[in-house]
Amino acid sequence: MTKVRRALISVSDKRGIVEFAKGLRELGVEILSTGGTAKLVEEAGISVRSVSDYTGHPEMLDGRVKTLHPKVHGALLALRDNAEHMRQAKEQGIELIDMVVVNLYPFEETIARADVKLEEAIENIDIGGPTMLRSAAKNYESVAVVTDPDSYGDILNELRRSGGKLSAETRARLARKAFKHTAHYDSVISNYLTHTFESGKESLPPFLELRYEKRQDLRYGENPHQGGALYQQIGSTEMGLAGAEQLHGKELSFNNLLDLAAALEIARDFLHPAVVIIKHNNPCGVASGESLSQALDAAWVSDPVSAFGSVIGLNRTMDAESASHLTSNDYQRDVIIPRYRKESGNEDVTVLPAFVEAIIAPDYEPKALEILRLKKNLRVIKLSDFNPPTRRHDFDLRKIPGGALLQSLDLEHMPMEQFKVVTKRKPTGEEMRSMHFADCVAKHVKSNAIVLVQGEATVGIGAGQMSRVDSCIIAARKAGRRAKNSVLSSDAMFPARDGLDAAADTGASAVIQPGGSKRDEEVIAAADEHGLAMVFTGMRHFRH
Repeated sequence: MTKVRRALISVSDKRGIVEFAKGLRELGVEILSTGGTAKLVEEAGISVRSVSDYTGHPEMLDGRVKTLHPKVHGALLALRDNAEHMRQAKEQGIELIDMVVVNLYPFEETIARADVKLEEAIENIDIGGPTMLRSAAKNYESVAVVTDPDSYGDILNELRRSGGKLSAETRARLARKAFKHTAHYDSVISNYLTHTFESGKESLPPFLELRYEKRQDLRYGENPHQGGALYQQIGSTEMGLAGAEQLHGKELSFNNLLDLAAALEIARDFLHPAVVIIKHNNPCGVASGESLSQALDAAWVSDPVSAFGSVIGLNRTMDAESASHLTSNDYQRDVIIPRYRKESGNEDVTVLPAFVEAIIAPDYEPKALEILRLKKNLRVIKLSDFNPPTRRHDFDLRKIPGGALLQSLDLEHMPMEQFKVVTKRKPTGEEMRSMHFADCVAKHVKSNAIVLVQGEATVGIGAGQMSRVDSCIIAARKAGRRAKNSVLSSDAMFPARDGLDAAADTGASAVIQPGGSKRDEEVIAAADEHGLAMVFTGMRHFRH
């Protein structure tokens, strides 16, 4: 093992760096540093040698050139067991560097801001940092490369235990982490520049190179006779489910993860507190309310029969009241079921006790977590990076035999002010708000999708049917008498009036759909005959 005698520190994320530098100095490690990092460490009373003093050259070009120097990279790349390398290093006055502590300019955080300008984004592309990381990681047998502030404590502990040395296993692990770090960084830059300079279909890459790292094996795939595993994409625009934290419950299954992904995608599409109940990758209840518990109740009442064995997504920190409602069979029996039967008129239904497979939310109140943990097998998932702005740079990839299909994400919603009223009767303000909500939900329902909404809560969903008429029938049956005067959303156009007639037969008073059929005039005339208000969005949301 090589003893760490000299470390170069240059970080943008300065969490814990003073304490780490202090620990290194206590171990006798000389510290080289640059710019703001050097100033911060020096102000803490820790001895620092500037990189400029080490190289004999000042920082140049407004700090663009600081560490791009042979004395830096020679010190990192020189093979310690190669006599010729050591001879050249001595001849050139190169003092070996045994550790690099670097994290990069905050490019990802910079482009996440809505007001960021291209010039600012460009200035936050780190050059020297990735170069040092790659040099150090390439020579990991002799050089330790540290990118993550959360690892400072473990590294110091190992150095203290081993007399200032890091094991080969540790150095190799740190090197892998460094290359993963730079791969992600370059991927984010590439995606940003592609989306900045190109648009539409042309923004999809001519070559697709993806790398995934296995995070865990799963018990099986969709069925017990299939294998399954969870992978995390290296260079992804977000941490996502593969990086989420499981706070409680038994291990996640392949199907759990698919349903959690569906719950996440829908929940983060809403600005106000929202709850999504997923069954077999389709929503069976979605609601938004003034509070999370209010939204949960409304989503659950939408279809409590289908909610048995579901996965739930919430776009706010889960509170104790919501957790109590969710886990209580008594609450379901005494509140949810009577409300459902009263509102829908569906008396002859069998509703099984409250049972949820998994929950995903940005966070959980301590009391809520305490309540949820009373359910031994309930999988409780926390995704703090719930809705990162960088997801707009991601894409949808689907594997097909011998290849793959790639598309940009369907993140768009037509704003209410751009709805086009096409019928004689204009929708009321309340209907317009419900239409907007229904359109957001229909985007996530398998085609052919029909969604019935009262206020900002679904009351009936028809999903995945080969005929839009059949989807209308299913949605109406789910809604019962709640369908009367509801708002109906269709994810795509009605190709003929039979679909619109079926929509009217549900009892809905207003319809929102993309339009674009050759028979739009026929469909509009049918809506007028039924006295419906109808708007066109001009934006289809097929979900195959």
